[in-house]
Amino acid sequence: MLYQVYGIPNCNTVKKALNWLTVHHVPHTFHNFKKEGIAASVLKEWSSQVGWAVLLNKQGTTWKKLDTSIQETITTEQKAIALMQQSVSIIKRPVIVKDGTVVVIGFNETLYQQIFNSKAY
Repeated sequence: MLYQVYGIPNCNTVKKALNWLTVHHVPHTFHNFKKEGIAASVLKEWSSQVGWAVLLNKQGTTWKKLDTSIQETITTEQKAIALMQQSVSIIKRPVIVKDGTVVVIGFNETLYQQIFNSKAY
């Protein structure tokens, strides 16, 4: 089965991840958050696996542009998921999933080598 890469195509981190997967012949498809959105049920499943705080990118521009009063209200999974659905750019990316399980979030070449080179595709 293919890996499913979730992200935004113009994100540099997503570009690096997609390029790495392609160069290393890791079979994958791409889900564009901007065009296809993301269901709350999917975010909830990911959150149950890795935690909503891991999915919420507080280092990115989208979070930093939010008013502090809004940032301070994001204290629960439900509120974080609602925000991530409203503004998909705030989801840390890429999120790479296989068979419904989150494999990795973000891009780190060393980590990718460990994860993908140790698995049979």
